[in-house]
Amino acid sequence: MPHFLNNRFTSAIAPAAFAFAIAALPAQAQTTDAELAAHPEYTLSGAMPYPEPGKNVKYAKAPAGYKPFYISHYARHGSRFHHSADEYKYIAETLAKADSANALTPLGKQVNALAQTLKSEAMPRTGDLTQAGVHQHMGIAKRMAKNFPEVFKERKAGNKKAVPHVKAYASTSGRCIVSMAAFIGELRVQFPKIEPELVSGKSYMPFICAFDWGKLDYSKAPAYIAESDKLWQKVDPKPLLQKLFADTAYAAKNIDAGTFYNRLLEITDLFPGMDSTLVASVEKAANAPVSTLREIYTPEERITRWKAQNAWWYSLLGTSPLINKSNGTDFAKGTLQNILDEADTALASIEPVAATLRFGHDAGLLPLAALMQLPVANAKVSDLSKLHEQWNDFRVIPMAANMQIVFYRKGDGTAKPAAAKAGATPDAAPGANVLVKVLYNEIEQVLPVPCGASDQNATTANDAATKPAKQNCPAAPYYRWEDFRAFYSQFTK
Repeated sequence: MPHFLNNRFTSAIAPAAFAFAIAALPAQAQTTDAELAAHPEYTLSGAMPYPEPGKNVKYAKAPAGYKPFYISHYARHGSRFHHSADEYKYIAETLAKADSANALTPLGKQVNALAQTLKSEAMPRTGDLTQAGVHQHMGIAKRMAKNFPEVFKERKAGNKKAVPHVKAYASTSGRCIVSMAAFIGELRVQFPKIEPELVSGKSYMPFICAFDWGKLDYSKAPAYIAESDKLWQKVDPKPLLQKLFADTAYAAKNIDAGTFYNRLLEITDLFPGMDSTLVASVEKAANAPVSTLREIYTPEERITRWKAQNAWWYSLLGTSPLINKSNGTDFAKGTLQNILDEADTALASIEPVAATLRFGHDAGLLPLAALMQLPVANAKVSDLSKLHEQWNDFRVIPMAANMQIVFYRKGDGTAKPAAAKAGATPDAAPGANVLVKVLYNEIEQVLPVPCGASDQNATTANDAATKPAKQNCPAAPYYRWEDFRAFYSQFTK
């Protein structure tokens, strides 16, 4: 990353439309410059509000007789206020000082009014979930309940009926805890009898989000830096400063162009996920709609800046061959192991377990999707100038991004014996005859999991395709739990 970027990350790209309708994004698709120009919301990177699936999204029917009975889930928190109070303060103080020196253009004065309003109204809520973020998780929960109602209904447990248990874990971050509360609240609206258990604490962080911002040396590979610098060198902050500062000599002497450019981007790109009351306050203070204020950045500037940001996320936590180390995806090993372990516990339980829900961060979900080789996150690209054609951060980690692993069993979903008895046939095991499918942002995924492979050391989609398969293998997106577990267990070590 260039020297002017802060140490955490620069998650926001140039402002896009502050109000827009989002259609469901395909799980994997090439993205052209023309498409980026037509969809300015894409250049918001991880700040893009959740892309709700359209009404026409169809799911493949489960094999005959199979019904869903358990869901394992991981979600990023919803839309939030900016993560850094220092950056709110920096932008506000920089523009106020310039205004006092009579160094701002009329547009600069409007942006200054925006910055002062954010300092007083948004800075006290640094990092908090917005109401837009609350509603994103409520919407996901409502659709989960609608798509898989069997999971949350009463079912047999031995000789009695029992209400399913839902266990939810959240990061210690307040925005994740509130996301969890919003999700569970909506589930209880749809199924009032479920028994939720909500937990959060430091002891859960190894599988909620193990990423350590202090351990990024692995990402400074020379090959990556050389390619990354080519992208960042195309980001030119000077035209922006000329729009905002009337006194060019003042700006040259007092403004660090790169720092100002990037920090203003980070703050303003969050506006699509802001609450209407804050947007109204900004518009009143600036005497201009936020849609006008966003136009301080041209579409070309937004696209150029996003391409560099996109490459950073990809190389930090994705599958970049330029890094040539697995450190980024290694952060997700604990999460993947927890998914397998919690599923084993749910399958073996006499009492019905409806779901295990996890609420974390982009730095938890992105490496998980990459570790699992999901199509949305599994590109291998060395030429970062072409990365956007195959890998897009806005498809992997928009606000409230989520993965749902849905488990199916034949019959009515009745709990099976707690463990296979000695001498029993393999079908007596809790996970036998169980199928799973994966949804990413509520879109079905094709997995590299081999079906009934005689060699379970297949580690890629190509390997899986060449392994001999047994009969009765389901068609994608459905996979046998035994195969799923055996395949992914390899990556938790």
